[in-house]
Amino acid sequence: MNWLGQIFDPATIGAFLTQFRNEMAEPTFWIAVGKIIWINVLLSGDNALVIALACRGLKPRHRLWGMVLGAGAAVLLRIIFTGIVASLMALPYLKLVGGLALIVIAAKLVVPDNEEGDVESASHLWQAVQIVVVADIVMSLDNVIAVAAAANGSAPLLVLGLAISVPLIVAGAALIMALLAKLPILVWAGAALLGWIAGEVIATDPGVEPKLHSISEGPFGASLDKMLGSLHIPPQFAHGGAGAEYVCAALGVVVVLVVGSIWRRRSMLAAALQASEQHAKASAE
Repeated sequence: MNWLGQIFDPATIGAFLTQFRNEMAEPTFWIAVGKIIWINVLLSGDNALVIALACRGLKPRHRLWGMVLGAGAAVLLRIIFTGIVASLMALPYLKLVGGLALIVIAAKLVVPDNEEGDVESASHLWQAVQIVVVADIVMSLDNVIAVAAAANGSAPLLVLGLAISVPLIVAGAALIMALLAKLPILVWAGAALLGWIAGEVIATDPGVEPKLHSISEGPFGASLDKMLGSLHIPPQFAHGGAGAEYVCAALGVVVVLVVGSIWRRRSMLAAALQASEQHAKASAE
């Protein structure tokens, strides 16, 4: 229980609030908050449906409380789990694994989901809260990995981004899902964003970063800077530049979009074949 005491220690809270105040003054902080909210909106549609289904059997006066308490508990637990994942990413090669997992998550985002969930309807308030919390924990691994990567170790980003996005999803689940259905380009853009973040995560892994910088500082990086110079672009690779990270991020986008397109095409062909077989079977009967 020592870790719990450290979380609620006044010195820890004071340091967190100071960091929060300092980071809020930076425009990059709000860009990162937007990334986290977007990621959660794209990846949490199923979670929002679980909350709605779990609370559908409650009395009308308890239904709102079930959604609010369930979402609140889910936010708190998700912040804790995401913080744990973010701290583990400081270990060598764990960012590499997380980045690869994020590429799979991003590619899967554009694949049609033909599975229908079967969620138990709760008969009383605390049962509904329990169902929501357990379901959110089980279903949120992709969210946790993606948000931990986007926050890049910043506790204020984790807290603010998740605290805003999860209630937003609960309140506007139907509207968000309708918007994504009518504008599928938003889903593709979200997948590309996750691919970019995945590339950045892999490039900044403690085990990978030194190798990338050795390439950037070598003849290959020098030749790339020379090419950029002919286009009147400042050097990006030599002297600790971020060119290697940008290349990895761009490669992440390309991989996600290519793999996602292939995966989507195969899924749609399999679904069409299954529907054709079911139609032929029904006609034969």
